[in-house]
Amino acid sequence: MFAALTARALSTALLALASLAAQAQNDHAAHAQTDPRPAAPAAAPKTDAADAQAAPAASASDAAAPPAMDHGDMRMPGGPPPADARDPHAYANGQQLGAGDYAVPGVPRLTLADEHFFASLRAETFERRFTRNGDDSTAYDLQGWVGTTFDRAVVKAEGDIGRGKLEDARTELLWGHAIAPYWDTQLGVRLDSGEGPGRQWLAFGVQGLAPYWFEVEATAYVGSAGRSALLLKASYELLLTQRLILEPRTELQFFGKDDPERGIGRGLAEASVGLRLRYEFSRQFAPYIGVERAGSFGETARQLRAEGDRTQQTRWLAGLRFWF
Repeated sequence: MFAALTARALSTALLALASLAAQAQNDHAAHAQTDPRPAAPAAAPKTDAADAQAAPAASASDAAAPPAMDHGDMRMPGGPPPADARDPHAYANGQQLGAGDYAVPGVPRLTLADEHFFASLRAETFERRFTRNGDDSTAYDLQGWVGTTFDRAVVKAEGDIGRGKLEDARTELLWGHAIAPYWDTQLGVRLDSGEGPGRQWLAFGVQGLAPYWFEVEATAYVGSAGRSALLLKASYELLLTQRLILEPRTELQFFGKDDPERGIGRGLAEASVGLRLRYEFSRQFAPYIGVERAGSFGETARQLRAEGDRTQQTRWLAGLRFWF
């Protein structure tokens, strides 16, 4: 009985092993049909030695090089257009600006913004100055120009009127040319008048808007008898509101030679720094009040003291800033 059971167990194990082998063979056949890897290349046919010597050997670069692509007749940008290119003026049907149907009587030719002529007059300061000692005066700083965006004629006028007469005045006639966004060069002449003999200068400077919105003006002057001068101006606008604006402003004047007839000494002759608070009813009309500290230095201050005048003073200001 034990032998019968043993024989039956062995036969069952053999049947199981045969079944597993058949299943493994079927799985291998299915995997071979779905395997994405390419099949191994077939063995190359044998050639004799003569055929091997007659056939040239292929290089590795030839075997790896991809087939050449046909790009057609390509032209580099900037060259002449092809013969069959479309006429860029064909859309106009042969019409030209200012001629034919487009020549309308009484209508000027179309012009761009940089071709138009503009004009402007601005009073940077037009104010009354009050001091403790009663040495009050009226001061003005005007600038006007006419021209295009790039080239314009510029007139600058600045002066003081005190004690019923013109004490000091400076007038400049300049030609301005734009050299960069927000920057102009200016070349021309300057005429000084007021107390003392008049003076004439050649002027060259730059004017514009520096980074962080500083209004800057720097002008150098060359006069007769070896005279020279330098004028520096700077201002900045602090918007307290959209209409209430506080403007710090400073001005420096340097001279390269003494001019005792006009009370001017060499070096830093005059300097001023002030604050002006204005209210803009519009951008073209803005009254203001302010305070300014002004002084003379060096030889200029010495000459003022010799004449009994003050070399430094504080001024209270009330004025109007306008432009149109």
